[in-house]
Amino acid sequence: MSGNNKNEEAEIQLDAANKADRKILKQVLGINMFQVALAGIVGFIANSTGLLGAALDNLADSAVYLVSIYAVGKGVVAQSRAANLSGVLLIGLGLLLLGEVIRRFVTEAEPIGWAMIITAIVNAASNLLALRLLKSQGERGVHMKASMVFTSNDMLVNLGIVLSGIAVMLLNSPLPDLIISLITVGIVLKGGWEILKAARIARSNGATASENNNQKKKHRE
Repeated sequence: MSGNNKNEEAEIQLDAANKADRKILKQVLGINMFQVALAGIVGFIANSTGLLGAALDNLADSAVYLVSIYAVGKGVVAQSRAANLSGVLLIGLGLLLLGEVIRRFVTEAEPIGWAMIITAIVNAASNLLALRLLKSQGERGVHMKASMVFTSNDMLVNLGIVLSGIAVMLLNSPLPDLIISLITVGIVLKGGWEILKAARIARSNGATASENNNQKKKHRE
């Protein structure tokens, strides 16, 4: 009886933790969609590749959070697949952003520096809120770790956009915006690779744990 009670308590605690994770991820998803709209609209109007890149990055994040919401409460394999999909998506969008940077470099459209700065500051504040929400739940699985990697990357991207916006105003040149866009590409690709690596490690650990459990069952038999 005592063992059954403990199992029931553990299941109740796990269910509560899963519900809390879903709630946090949905809140972070809402914050992220706001960032996509803000950076995308202002980036288009202000001719800022950096802001368009940030919007693209945030769009990838939104997909990650949706996948993470799906993975909550699932096994290690499902979480790893969700994280793997997130990593592939991020790398793909990073390559698309690289193509946009090259196109903007050829057209030489000059961005509006002050619009870049204000938008990036607002988005950075939103990132900070999202990161605090995610950290409040701890790292319960590789899918949650993937979400934190994305949000941390966004903080760095927005800081870079603020600096490039200042440089655009001082130098009257689009080059700082293009440079931060290239840096964003690097951050995005690095984040995607880290997530794929984390998913691979989680799968490996899960397979090892499963094999150990099977061996224990055989010994008992």
